Amino acid sequence: MINKTLFENTETAFALKSDSELERAYFLFKMISVQPLVRIGTAATNFALKAKLPVEALIRSTVFDHFCGGVNEEDCLPVIDKLFTHKVSSVLDYSVEGKESEEQFDGALEKILKIIQFCDDREAMPIVVFKPTGFGRFYLYQKKTEGLEFTKEEQNEWNRVVARFDAVCKLAEEKEVEVLIDGEESWMQDAADDLVEDMMSLYNKKKTIVYNTLQTYRWDRLDYLKGLHNRANKDGFTIGMKIVRGAYMEKERKRADERDYKSPICETKAITDDNFNTTLKYILENNKTISVFIGTHNEASSYLAMGLMNDLGISRNNNNIWFGQLYGMSDHISFNLASEGYNVAKYIPFGPVKDVMPYLIRRAEENTSVAGQTNRELVLLKSEKKRRRM
Repeated sequence: MINKTLFENTETAFALKSDSELERAYFLFKMISVQPLVRIGTAATNFALKAKLPVEALIRSTVFDHFCGGVNEEDCLPVIDKLFTHKVSSVLDYSVEGKESEEQFDGALEKILKIIQFCDDREAMPIVVFKPTGFGRFYLYQKKTEGLEFTKEEQNEWNRVVARFDAVCKLAEEKEVEVLIDGEESWMQDAADDLVEDMMSLYNKKKTIVYNTLQTYRWDRLDYLKGLHNRANKDGFTIGMKIVRGAYMEKERKRADERDYKSPICETKAITDDNFNTTLKYILENNKTISVFIGTHNEASSYLAMGLMNDLGISRNNNNIWFGQLYGMSDHISFNLASEGYNVAKYIPFGPVKDVMPYLIRRAEENTSVAGQTNRELVLLKSEKKRRRM
């Protein structure tokens, strides 16, 4: 039987937080819940960083330390080790965005290869992650998605993108570290999908190493998965898939409206939820050939996954099934699932403070737009504060 009150257990959820860390979390989510404060704080932070004002220490001690593991891999080790004392694994996420040069792409490659080596002898770190545009220009993915011919120089540039993907997947297979490749905007995603599928066909022969990402706020993603599943069965490789709801909704709808084409985004949140859950069900029913990383902060979807696993006779620690949440959020899901024996990993963003700020600002804005989630965090934190006072 599945315990449908599991996520109410705040003692387990916040066991790793000191009283001061609990107060900081409550303060941060309280601030995030107020839209004008987020807008003002974002503008002030951007101004302070551009003006090179001495604000990094303040950022580091508040929002950065709550949502990020550190400025480099070694800096993240205390967080990684602490999480693993409660059976929660870590996925180091180098959260530096907006790079465009070949030198920067090569630097990102070296960073991911270093993280794989870093993971090699650490049980707490079985998975790495990167974004397609971390290894090549968005323009190239978009041009290829649109079916346009590359110039000779662009083809050479694309060949380097492919080589970066291959280098990561090859080393990951050697070290038996799983690789999650993030999803991005729809108008570049076909090229990324094709490239990741090529990597799966090469490196997912013996076990699942390479994972693509399905953003299920797109209404076409389940059909895409079914087509991929047919090809994988025919060609003899397994599928790895991270499923999420999605992160570019406003941008997607705005572009579709401006260019007068049908939006790829589901019309309502309810339809997105149904699409996520239907996709999850399809994957779990085919769990011998599809491995899944369930990236969700949604309690109903988490309970659904637990129930399906129970009904299908899938063991809680089956390595084909992982649950994942972001560091600093939804601890009531992560730690309670881990306490019940499920595979759980936290995404741990890291990088220099000023370089990670675009990620942190986006995270604050996303939390503000999902009021129910922020309010849920506040209710749970308040409940734990009260429990500790008793």
